[in-house]
Amino acid sequence: MDLAELTKCLCGLSGPSGFEEPVRAWIAEYLAPFADEIRTDPLGNMIALKRCGKPGAKLVLLDAHMDEIGFIVTGAENGYLSFATLGGVDQRMLPAREVRVLTEPPLYGVIATMPPHVLSEEEKSRAIDVDKLYIDVGLSQEDALRTVPAGTPAVYAGSCETLGEGLLCGKALDDRACAAVIIKAFEELSQEDLDVDLCCLVSTQEEVGHRGAKVASWGLEPDVALVVDVTHGKTPDAPNVPCSCGKGAAICMGPNINSALSKELFALARERKIPHQPKAEPGGNSGTNAEAIQISREGVVTGLIGLPLKYMHSPVEVVALSDMQAVQALLTAYVERLEV
Repeated sequence: MDLAELTKCLCGLSGPSGFEEPVRAWIAEYLAPFADEIRTDPLGNMIALKRCGKPGAKLVLLDAHMDEIGFIVTGAENGYLSFATLGGVDQRMLPAREVRVLTEPPLYGVIATMPPHVLSEEEKSRAIDVDKLYIDVGLSQEDALRTVPAGTPAVYAGSCETLGEGLLCGKALDDRACAAVIIKAFEELSQEDLDVDLCCLVSTQEEVGHRGAKVASWGLEPDVALVVDVTHGKTPDAPNVPCSCGKGAAICMGPNINSALSKELFALARERKIPHQPKAEPGGNSGTNAEAIQISREGVVTGLIGLPLKYMHSPVEVVALSDMQAVQALLTAYVERLEV
């Protein structure tokens, strides 16, 4: 399975924060032929290990998160489902949005909206609060309470499609595109004679506080970690965003990242002619799992590689396949040259 096909498969799965089981199970089955060990921890992280068998080998961790933003049902009123958000959902785009309610089997739903004909000018100009929105699944109140109990998760409907030439568009590319990259890197590296032990961590609950990475990095005790997550890509309405889709891996620098590791990644990218671009992360919080992993236990040498993405936290996120390939190439090149 190539990188684009793998990404489409992952984005087609439903796994909002705290409800990632279908995604985890699919990835575990895919990686089983390439790993010496696959396991799940109490927070649901998918951990795949490939050991080199050499004494004193360091453990290198590749991390991307599997959860997507979503919703959780809180009740029903006249058959319409009230809900809250899971992660950083943009409430501006919710009215009239199609959703998948994760019952068994899933239900198709739409978020109810008022027609523009009956809205005041003030109502037209502002976003509607989530607590005033409802999901219409076409059920009576009795059937809604029985079929969709409070606590049922939901996600945006849709998956991932090809957009133009060399672009992918859809829901959950944050961070399934990055998960696809580290999965393919692990698959490739598992065929090589490495001098390090390698761990592929596809972590949970990043969108609600980096919880999966906190737990997993504490238990794994990696010597080096490379976190892969999306970063904002430039668009006409956001010209000051520093990174662009199609210009390569975004190598991050800042307090949340080991500076020597960043310099090594830049040098390696230049040496191997891997397309790349710089990304400053001036705060101590990069908004990624690097924040949690870097300060795990006594501290972990942590790098952060960004995948430029347009329209973050929307159902129409966009990435360039060439950028994904550049990130994968940089990961594999770095791990290949590490020694005991």
